[in-house]
Amino acid sequence: MKHIIIGTAGHIDHGKTTLIKALTGRNTDRWEEEQRRGITIDLGFTYFDLPNGNRAGIIDVPGHEKFINNMVAGVVGMDMVLLVVAADEGIMPQTREHMDILAMLGVQKSILVLNKCDLVDEEWLELVEEEIKEELEGTFLETAPVVKVSAATGEGIPELIETVERLTEEEVEEKDIHTIPRLPVDRGFSLSGFGTIVTGTLVSGTISKEDTLEMFPNGQECKIRNIQVHGQDVEKCYAGQRVAINISNMKKKDLKRGCVLAPPGSMTDSRLMDVKLEMLDSTMRLLTNNARLHFFSGTSEVLCRAVLLGDEELGPGDSGYVQLRMEEDVAFRRGDRFVVRFYSPMETIGGGVILEPNAARKKRFSKETIESLRQKESGTAEDVIELHVKDFAETMASVSELAKLTALSKEETEAAVTELATQGLVCVFPMKKDTYVLHMADEHAYREKILGALEDYIKKYPYRYGMPKAEVHSTFMKRVKPNVFDRYIEYLEEQDTLTRHDEFLAPKGYEVVRDETFEKVRRKLLGVIKPAKFDFVRLADIDFGGVPARTVDDILLLMTDSGEIIKVAEGMYTPGVYMAEAKEKIVEKLKADGKITIAEIRDMFSTSRKSAKPILEYMDSIKVTRKTGGESERISNL
Repeated sequence: MKHIIIGTAGHIDHGKTTLIKALTGRNTDRWEEEQRRGITIDLGFTYFDLPNGNRAGIIDVPGHEKFINNMVAGVVGMDMVLLVVAADEGIMPQTREHMDILAMLGVQKSILVLNKCDLVDEEWLELVEEEIKEELEGTFLETAPVVKVSAATGEGIPELIETVERLTEEEVEEKDIHTIPRLPVDRGFSLSGFGTIVTGTLVSGTISKEDTLEMFPNGQECKIRNIQVHGQDVEKCYAGQRVAINISNMKKKDLKRGCVLAPPGSMTDSRLMDVKLEMLDSTMRLLTNNARLHFFSGTSEVLCRAVLLGDEELGPGDSGYVQLRMEEDVAFRRGDRFVVRFYSPMETIGGGVILEPNAARKKRFSKETIESLRQKESGTAEDVIELHVKDFAETMASVSELAKLTALSKEETEAAVTELATQGLVCVFPMKKDTYVLHMADEHAYREKILGALEDYIKKYPYRYGMPKAEVHSTFMKRVKPNVFDRYIEYLEEQDTLTRHDEFLAPKGYEVVRDETFEKVRRKLLGVIKPAKFDFVRLADIDFGGVPARTVDDILLLMTDSGEIIKVAEGMYTPGVYMAEAKEKIVEKLKADGKITIAEIRDMFSTSRKSAKPILEYMDSIKVTRKTGGESERISNL
């Protein structure tokens, strides 16, 4: 099941909250003032289930200019946006600013929702739609599907849900749940009997109850006491979900919007960040050196100074390298996107991407500085190689392949791979001819799938040692070379993840079931084949009292593996001690006469020719005898 976060955007009073109520049946305005004034001031959250089973969390963000900081906070982790435009008004100034913010923060998937269609006639609706399409040319919304609705009457809501479902299936990528978890906090409060609660959208990774995480930027460690997703208690939460987390060791007064919950030591507090900043084409402002700005990223809003490292000024449509000198501690990661607004008057002028979240002070117009930032923008060797490794999830990347792709020397590539392994980002498998590399996120995904399959397998086949290794290979890693796959299985054994019995794999600590059914089959089989001695009884002639044939076959394999019984021929078994006795007598006869025939075996064991032939063929299979010429005659093969 995909976890989808959908946001709304649009001008005040264009019906975003009413639309969400039409989709979900719930009102997202939490505060009395919001309901009284009919506008959304803070973020509202709810959800609805799509027909395909995916659950869509939905964020109602404010449309009023005064609450733009809340709108930016709502974009965190957003997979798709519903740009709501009232059919009786069209695109308004606040709608344009929302569009700019969404574009700067990297939101790409969108649906244009023409609301209040019940208030206008068909001719007016066509005119408004045409004007909106012209307005959206050249923006990320240019090719967005258009759905006409009336949130008040319910008209068009089924078509909107159908469009959301189609886009989430075809275009929305699932978030990485295997990387480190990060939860930007958008709200913190205290609840009697529980303590401190934080809410937010989990943008990456997985958080489990009893995990110990750190609250950045204040550096305080806290334990996860409880997790809720859409009002339900859960053991784990995953990237793409709206969550409420009960944490210990922290007071509400120590929290604020902009804090980030992540693994201890995974980020560093900073007041200096190097960024690539792009000015909006539509802005009327010039950005000069040391200008004071409002910085928005994640759920943070911080005042900062913009030091232009390579330019005297940046105007509409310009871009450049900038050092942002923050007025408060912040904690971000490389690649995080941001928006900046003019200090006064407050209006959005641009945004971009963080290149170095923990920067040192830099001189302006330094060639070395600009070149270094260019490299960071395009990515370090480690960054580039990590991206390539992710592309080889199905086959694993070899160091020699990575060297070719990156135009780096083998030594440089090996050094970069070693550094990535040290950071815990990749898993390395040295082989004789080359070294293979698997991204840790992909390794975790493989491990989870394989262990899940092994658990299912032993439940289905309790009388087997586990799933055949070849079946695991062909099911989950068929494009990985067999010798590299074998090394990966050895790695899982070293990690105490699974148990191996010859060529069978099972979860760690698994032991084959030897229960009442096992004993029933065993007793019945031995009770028939022991008295028969060398007059072999065919398996098909034995009644196992309703035990399924597949179960009987599995139990026979276990007994054969232990040596308790021997498979003489297809459907023909005998106790192992009998065939050991037969081998001794046949070896003695061969030593004395140099050859043996089927007739001699028949007489030696007082059996029929029908049973003597399988004995002779069994001796061939274990290399005691071999044919010379006649079909019924053998000589020693020892």
